[in-house]
Order: sequence, then structure tokens, then C-alpha cells
Amino acid sequence: MLCRVEDAGINASAPPQQRWVDGWLVRYNPGKAKRARCINAVAPGRLPLADKLHLAAQIFAEARLPMVVRITPFSQPTGLDKHLAAAGFGQIDDTRVMVCNTPADVLDKSDLPTGTEWVSLPAAEFAQAVGALRGSPPEQRAAHAQRLLASPVPYHGYAIRRLTDHAVLACGQFAREGEFVGLYDVTTAAECRNQGLATALCKRLLSTSFCQGAKVAYLQVEGDNGPARHIYARMGFQDGYAYHYRVAP
Repeated sequence: MLCRVEDAGINASAPPQQRWVDGWLVRYNPGKAKRARCINAVAPGRLPLADKLHLAAQIFAEARLPMVVRITPFSQPTGLDKHLAAAGFGQIDDTRVMVCNTPADVLDKSDLPTGTEWVSLPAAEFAQAVGALRGSPPEQRAAHAQRLLASPVPYHGYAIRRLTDHAVLACGQFAREGEFVGLYDVTTAAECRNQGLATALCKRLLSTSFCQGAKVAYLQVEGDNGPARHIYARMGFQDGYAYHYRVAP
């Protein structure tokens, strides 16, 4: 099941800027999300490892992006992480993929706070909203919107918005592929945190996706983000596997 979750996550984060290099999926989207601008080493291939790294490095150089490799329990060839560490690739962003089967308590949509509304956002508007909450520069927001519009897995983005001025207080999106659904870009305005908005948002995203046929949900969260992991654990998510990135020296 975790292998299928990994496949679904790769599909859900597909940018238009990607190439196959001897079994590796090399992505070079200029947006904020590293999963869309890294190497996903999904197959061992036939070339020597040094040759593959050289070919991938050329792609990143042309895109004017740092060379990043995503390391999961499924990365190929075996021993890739140790090889990159020995070559001076630094390790960053320890991340957990959390997974849950359909829990009964999230099928009921949570009530929204008084004075707010639940709205669907077009991809471009959603990318702007997320970027504003994160403080992302314009080029990253544009790249995010481009990736959502071009995604092979249909985009579904929503926001909890204040009625008086239509300010986005929290937003998130899901990508459903068959029975698997991933939650992405779950973001809350700084002044609205610890008020239950993230929980209400995620429950509504899950409820909508489950009504469409999803049975297994997954998400990605930083390993040291205790508050977020606590929220997800209360909703029935458990650690499935970990991954991190290696950045070229």
C-alpha cells in the first residue's frame, strides 16, 4: 500500500517541467515545492550512477536550480543515499508521509467558525492565496499555478474565507487518484492558528474526496512539525514512511 501511496504522491505533484533520465524522474519546476524540483529515483536504470548524476546536473544547471535528490525507502539504486552523502550532498527536510484509511469521524463535515464561508478556488486564485499566506514571491506563485493547471491528477482547492472582506483564513487542496487521496498545501493565516481551522479544513477536504470514492488518505508533513502531526494523528493518520532530500554541494 505504501508503494501505491508513493506513486500517487509522485503523480499528484507532477509539473510540466520534467524528464526521464535512465529510470529517474527529474523535475525542475521553479516553484517552492521541492517535490516538483527534484530527482525522484524510482528505477535503477542501466547507466553508471556517476553518469546519471552528471546528466541530471546538466538539467538543473540549465534551469538555474540547485540539484536536489528526494530519498525515500523506495529510491533506486540501493545505497543511493549513502553514495550521495559520501559525495558531499547535504541532507535537509526530514519529512513524514502519514496515511489513514477512511475513518468514520472525518466523514462528518466540521462546522465552520461564525462569520466564515467554504469556497472552491480556481487553481490560479488558490496559488495566489497560498502564496500570500506563505509569503512566497510572485514567480513561485506563478509556478505553483502552472503546476496545478497542468497536473495529470485533477485539482480540487478550497478555502475558509471571512465573510466581511473575503480574506482567506485557511486553504488546502486534495488530489484524488482512484481510492487514494493526498492532502496538499494546507495553510492557515498566522493570526488564525490554534483555532481549529486546519482541522475543519482537512475534515471537509477528506469528506469531499471520500464521497468521490477515496478510501485511503495520505499527506506529507515535516518531521519536526509537532503541532501539525498532532492534529493529523487525532484525525486517524499514522506515520507510513519517511523521506528527505539531498542537495548537491
